[in-house]
Amino acid sequence: QVQLVESGGGLVQAGGSLRLSCAASGSIFSINAMGWYRQAPAKQRELVAAITSGGSTNFADSVKGRFTISRDNAKNTVYLQMNSLKPEDTAVYYCNADIVSVSGLRKVYWGQGTQVTVSS
Repeated sequence: QVQLVESGGGLVQAGGSLRLSCAASGSIFSINAMGWYRQAPAKQRELVAAITSGGSTNFADSVKGRFTISRDNAKNTVYLQMNSLKPEDTAVYYCNADIVSVSGLRKVYWGQGTQVTVSS
């Protein structure tokens, strides 16, 4: 069994910063790409940032220059550093990971989500 556990969400004022973490655990053989998505009320879930196993990254245009994504492969953890936060960044943030388990099964797993609220 594989699971992703997120942490680090909360309430912050506009212009502030938050750091999200997502740790994968369980019967993991390898992890390919990891990423962060977000979903605001009445909106579709959208990609925020992603990082490959080799460290290549991509970002949504709306967060470029403000957010960074990184990963610690030894800890099976992905991070999202969010700076210069805006009220429009308010959403539930989900991490996901493309994981190959020890059984050989390859599957994309999702975390439970963490709320980020940015007040104006």
